[in-house]
Parts: sequence; structure tokens; C-alpha cells
Amino acid sequence: MFRSDVLAVSGLDDRTSSHAVLERAQELMADAVGAERTFFSTSGSSLSVKSAMLSVAGPHEKLLVGRDAHKSVVSGLILSGVRPIWVDPQWDPDLHLAHPPAPEAFEAAFHDHPDAKGALVTSPTPYGTCTDLAALAEVCHARNKPLIVDEAWGAHLPFHPDLPTWAMDAGADVCVTSVHKMGSGLEQGSVFHLQGGLIAPEVLKAREDLLGTTSPSVLLYAALDGWRRQMIEHGRALYDDALALATRVRDRIDRIEGMRVHGREDFCGPGCAADMDPLQVIVDIAGLGTTGYRMADWIREHHRINLHLADHRRISAQLTHADDEETTGALVAAFQDVAEHAADLRPAPTVEVPSPRDLRLEQVVLPRDAFFGPAEQVPWEKAVGRITAEMLTPYPPGIPAALPGERLNSDVLRYLRSGVEAGMVIPDAADNRLNSVRVAIEQ
Repeated sequence: MFRSDVLAVSGLDDRTSSHAVLERAQELMADAVGAERTFFSTSGSSLSVKSAMLSVAGPHEKLLVGRDAHKSVVSGLILSGVRPIWVDPQWDPDLHLAHPPAPEAFEAAFHDHPDAKGALVTSPTPYGTCTDLAALAEVCHARNKPLIVDEAWGAHLPFHPDLPTWAMDAGADVCVTSVHKMGSGLEQGSVFHLQGGLIAPEVLKAREDLLGTTSPSVLLYAALDGWRRQMIEHGRALYDDALALATRVRDRIDRIEGMRVHGREDFCGPGCAADMDPLQVIVDIAGLGTTGYRMADWIREHHRINLHLADHRRISAQLTHADDEETTGALVAAFQDVAEHAADLRPAPTVEVPSPRDLRLEQVVLPRDAFFGPAEQVPWEKAVGRITAEMLTPYPPGIPAALPGERLNSDVLRYLRSGVEAGMVIPDAADNRLNSVRVAIEQ
């Protein structure tokens, strides 16, 4: 490992990069997935999505953004000064779960804000649900506006026809993928792809240069390149096996008393998602009378298994092409064991999840202005009605419940406070126990 950790310049390539080693690897990746251009990122999709955003809109210009965006998108808004026009996700009031915004919601937002420079959507979500990207691309392109897809959870999608349609095939202009999530990359290994003429490749590269490191990890580059070759040579067969394995695993977990594995029949249809990735095994454990936080902690402690994510009523396992009967057998055994010990995890604190109307906060000032402006730390009870100056993000999955510039209400604050008491983690808050909140000092 240490011998392979060479410099990118005067190491992997010569002083002037005359052999174009990285460029050739990126060309091969673009060819593998059918994109026109591909760029490697060694700072994860957090950097990739910021580069894409800054290629479409600049300070004080508008960008349509799904409100279920990852915190990295909000970081991009803070750094750039872009004005977000939030597009509401599709909310399942029974399951307390958000699916990506529908194309019709973006259509309405463009109607109200025709000067918006483009649109950004997250699909799949961390829960595996997808919007109709082809229809959304048509909405954008009818106005000659680019579509950015944060497809961090979809690096595998180009390599099997039974997986949801991947963004480039659907007509997106830029697609961001985290190979370290669903591929074979090392942590922080990400790629972003470009096609069409609405975003100039030199502009996208310049934004990546602005945000990226001048000391990239060749180890991450090599893992991205190796994964590309693995997928081209063996991807179809690997995902034949992975999808068949996922079907068996989902059935076995669904048979465990108190557990309900969600499928397309639960998440897809009118008013919901357009598709779902079956490799994301989302399990509702409300019938066991405890929280996903407690179950995830118990499984880690007793079985040394880290789950993909947990919330107030779900646990989730993420399968990939690397899983087999041994790994999934251990997973199912852990789920069976925790179900048998559910009584030990009760009673669990109640998380006060608001209605969609109360969960949706008003954006009062630009995220950048609130984040960098004068602020103070106040007790959480006194933060009601104040403008937040920080992100308050349950992690995972990393979607801010409140972000800089939004006016806090009592419902969201009680949700977060009750969540913390139940085991929710809010790592980006100045006070991650949320006894106090950082708020803007309004003139």
C-alpha cells in the first residue's frame, strides 16, 4: 500500500503528465458507462456535486434543488452563494419517508422561476427510491436548462438492465456517483460524468480544480480504474448473482416476525417513487416496538455488523456485488437475533415526527449569508422563530432537517430534540446534543 502511494505528477506520470495516464483512465470510464466525459474525484461525491453545481449557477443565481438533498449540496450553496429554489419531495405520511420530487414539481418550479439556471435532484435516495429521470430531463431540456443528478448511491446502475435507469441513459447532463458506496472503490472514490452541450467540459474541470486537492491519491484513482475494468468484464454476471441473492435475502428477512421489508409495491406508484433499487434492503421494524437506532447499535455490538442506515422506525442493509451467501447469512442471523431480543430494547423513546407541512421550513435568507453572518448560541427552546445559522442534519442519511437561512419552528426542533434523545446523531451542529442551537442575529 505504501509503495503504491506515489505522486500523481512525477510519479504516476511524468512532470508534464505527457503520458496522460489519468486522462486515459477517465476516457475508459466514460466509454464504460456511455458518457461523453468523465472526471475522477478523490474527495468523494461531496466534491463532485459541488463542482457540478458551480458549473451551472453562480452567486445569487437560482438553482432548482430537491429539498431532500444531501448536506454536501447545502455546503455547495453556502460556498457559492447560489440561491436555492427548493422543490418538495414526495412524502409518504404513513411511513414518514420522503421520495424524490416528481418531474411535475420541477415543472411548476420552473414556471414560477423561469430564470433558474438548472435543476438538481437526488436519485436514488439513500432509501433506494428514484424519480422519473427521463421525464425530468425533458422538463429541463425543453427550457434549455441542464439537469444535475446526485446519483451517489447509483454507481452500479449502468451495469445491469434490471436496475433502475441510470442518469446518463435518462438524459441527465451531469451525473455524480460514489464508487465507494455501491462499487469497489476506496473511501472518497467518486466519479462525475458529463454529456450534451449545456455545460462546457472546461468549465466543469475548472470548478473541480477550484475545489479539489493538488495532491490527489493515486490509490483512489487506481481503485476507480480497477472497478471500471471489473464491471466491463464481469459486471453483468456479478449483478445477475447480486440481484438473485437480494431476492432471497429480502424474502428471508420479511419472514422474521415484526419485520417488514419494503419493495416496489410499497414505494413506487402515483404520488410516490418511479422505481427502487432492490439492493437497498429497507426494513420497517415498527412492529417490534423499538427504534432503528437501538436495533442498529445492538447488531453492531453483538454481531459486528454495521448497517447502512437507521432511523426512528427502520433499519437498512445495503447489498453489493461483493456479497455472497456467507455475508448475507450473517446478516439474516443478526436480524433474527435482534428480533428475538426486541423486548430488551423496549420501551424506546418516541421521536416526534412532524407532518410534511410542519417539517418544511421557510428559507428566509441565502444559506451563505446566514452561515457567515453574525450568530449566537441560544437554548433550543428559544430558537423557535429564529433563523438557523448552521445545518441540523440527522446522519445518516445526511439530509438536513434545517439548514442555514431557514426559520425554525417548534415542530422541527421537537423532532430533532426527541430524535437525539432516541439515538439520532446530528454531527454538524455546534452542540450535537442540541441543548442549544446556533442562530442568526437579525438586524
